[in-house]
Amino acid sequence: MNALNIVVLAKQVPDTRQVGKDAMTAEGTVNRAALPAIFNPEDLNALELALNLKDRIPGTKVHLLTMGPQRAADIIREAMYRGADGGYLLSGREFAGSDTLATSYALACALRKLNPDLIVAGRQAIDGDTAQVGPQVAEKLSLPQVTYAEEVVEVGDGSLTIRRHIDAGLEVVECPLPAVITVTGSAPECRPRHAKRLMHYKSARTASEIAAEADSLTAQRIAEKPELHIAEWSIADIDPDPTQLGLQGSPTKVKRIENVVFQTKEAKRLHGTDEELEALIQELIAAHTIG
Repeated sequence: MNALNIVVLAKQVPDTRQVGKDAMTAEGTVNRAALPAIFNPEDLNALELALNLKDRIPGTKVHLLTMGPQRAADIIREAMYRGADGGYLLSGREFAGSDTLATSYALACALRKLNPDLIVAGRQAIDGDTAQVGPQVAEKLSLPQVTYAEEVVEVGDGSLTIRRHIDAGLEVVECPLPAVITVTGSAPECRPRHAKRLMHYKSARTASEIAAEADSLTAQRIAEKPELHIAEWSIADIDPDPTQLGLQGSPTKVKRIENVVFQTKEAKRLHGTDEELEALIQELIAAHTIG
């Protein structure tokens, strides 16, 4: 098998697992300032699948592609700490407010320029839960796609054999390359940071970050070590149709967002006896909570 050029699509998202009373604004939108920004969990599963292929196929390169504000470069550095070779940040005001359709269009334009052998993405992001971007990218690039992937079972000559986790169980499919794979959270967790890579790549910066630190030792080090430069692309670098970007290219309209907080009104303490468990099950069935 020849070496692969793999691009992992990833997103920096607000940590919705830390939602509290300040997580929503008065206008009903997400208060991103109140939530820490993290690497989307299933995108980490996708990164591990790509890095596993890099381990198995000599010469394979793995790069991250993300769209977002300049701070999204943090997840590119995070990927480099874990084994990625570099990344691309697609950033600019023109991309702001993009729904899944506009996001997939922008990513597809960037991917045409990169021309990878394999595109890997997480099944969905925790801030939207749509699971649409990966399949939309595949459609826009006219590539075969495999969704809900857990593992690449076998690497063939110009194809991959992939195990999928679906509602009915497991399915094994063979897919030709190039292709798009979306990875589910049941796939292996991403490997931890490598200490030596962290010490080396913590200085990796985008052009905007370098400009902000022009007189620092970090900027000087990056000038001497090209592998520490994170590519930062604007609309001019991917040659898109501007009408299909941002709010202008986003037909999705959010009418209202509600922050629902579940509160318990009563509690029961059980001691785990058969009689108590049977009584609880009967109560839940009678209340139509289960059954």
